Amino acid sequence: MSEAKPENGTAARPYIGGQAVLEGVMMRSPSSFAVAVRRADGSISIRERPVTGGVSKWAKIPLARGVATLVESLKLGSEALKFSATLYEKDMEAAEKASSVLSTLTLPFKAFGLALANLVTRADTEPSGASTEESRAPNTGAILTIVAVAFMIALPQLLAWGASSLFGWQLDLRSPKFQLLTGVFKLIVVLGYLLLIRRVAEIRRVFQYHGAEHKTISTYEANEDLVVENARKKTTLHPRCGTTFLVLTVLVSIVVWTALGPLLPQIKGPKIVEQLAFIAMKVPFLPVLAAITFELQRFTARYCVTGPGRLLLVPGFLVQKITTIEPDDDQLEIALASMRATLWRENVGTEKALPGDDAEILAFPSYASLVEAKDLRAA
Repeated sequence: MSEAKPENGTAARPYIGGQAVLEGVMMRSPSSFAVAVRRADGSISIRERPVTGGVSKWAKIPLARGVATLVESLKLGSEALKFSATLYEKDMEAAEKASSVLSTLTLPFKAFGLALANLVTRADTEPSGASTEESRAPNTGAILTIVAVAFMIALPQLLAWGASSLFGWQLDLRSPKFQLLTGVFKLIVVLGYLLLIRRVAEIRRVFQYHGAEHKTISTYEANEDLVVENARKKTTLHPRCGTTFLVLTVLVSIVVWTALGPLLPQIKGPKIVEQLAFIAMKVPFLPVLAAITFELQRFTARYCVTGPGRLLLVPGFLVQKITTIEPDDDQLEIALASMRATLWRENVGTEKALPGDDAEILAFPSYASLVEAKDLRAA
């Protein structure tokens, strides 16, 4: 996921955030939300609706705004993923393919999703007005919590424990050396996982849509027309990407636990009990790490895009080369369609929203037909 705001002096233009989903892209602005999905027949299906409430009351409170923003992002990201997964499943069933592939695709995609910042638990599990059919999509909030604990805490620590025992180091798990070793394994696990799922054909397509999302947001930032020709020229990398957030979270956790590890209480008992207890003590700190990382990414994205400070963005950009792939024009059209739908809602406001109409699916035979539509809900 990435977040965009034009830097050309047009301060009134809203921030736009985005996320790749299955065969589609979600875009979100302060008051609107849209998901565009490419169907098997080449048409475009869109769900768009106004966004009310949100995290505005926390916007000026450091750290708290990070957690609030991430929770809101998870809620909207889950809704977008459920919508795209439902349509993806329908198209697969229509093609007489095994729909069971859905669960295997959504888990790794959302786990290190591009959306980032997906390292905290969200409160609710169903989008407002979700249909019974959509509720069959996986509970991504629960999945993400499990993945965050397993891949960001438990597995790296157990690997560090194994390495310490194997090489005879016998490091105290609270020691800075043990925590640094855990951080090294954390990087290995994250990078290894991303490189592994990149080899899956369906996940590569998600990564292509991730690249399309970044290119579209960069086009919007540059205040250029939302057409394929302009988006095609942009880079697939973006400083506010969720992949960068993930990398920064890993680096921040290394620093934090190296400093705080010695301060945590020692649990007496068998080694495995001590390890599990230490893992349990780390879990409540996930939102804290996410909040710190949010502030760090906010700073680097605002002040380090140019000049020597750009070096701070290099780790995130390097990993984005794994999670973004050059998209084709059809995929760019989907990202552009999602952006146009989001901006349409920003322009018309919330008065176009009718009770229950956020469950309506808007259909367009092509991107050109969407561009020509002055009112997306005219029909």
